[in-house]
Amino acid sequence: MSAAEDAQDETTAFRPRWDERGLVPVIAQDEADGAVLMLAYANEAALRATLATGQAHYWSRSRGALWRKGATSGATQAVTRVLCDCDQDALVYEVRQDGGACHTGRATCFYRQVESNADDRLHLTFT
Repeated sequence: MSAAEDAQDETTAFRPRWDERGLVPVIAQDEADGAVLMLAYANEAALRATLATGQAHYWSRSRGALWRKGATSGATQAVTRVLCDCDQDALVYEVRQDGGACHTGRATCFYRQVESNADDRLHLTFT
């Protein structure tokens, strides 16, 4: 590991590595049982809104707009903690989920498992 990488990994300075669109991936994780609920993206405005309100905010890549989780569905996420990974290119929102996290109404967006069948083709099965 280089000295610069080590300094990044051990710093208390928040220096996120936003992508070319100004976004970082955010994993929403259930604070009670650790279940991964969803993956979304945040820009600086979404992160600041999350920290200011305690409600999960994300950047919608499809709509090109800031959105508060549950604004239309009612399935909200109260954020209890925001974690940053070692090289500051991903975040975790630990949340108390009210309602399903997935737009399908399911508890989590990760409800299908990738598997390989006998002829080595990949397919999905529902968990």
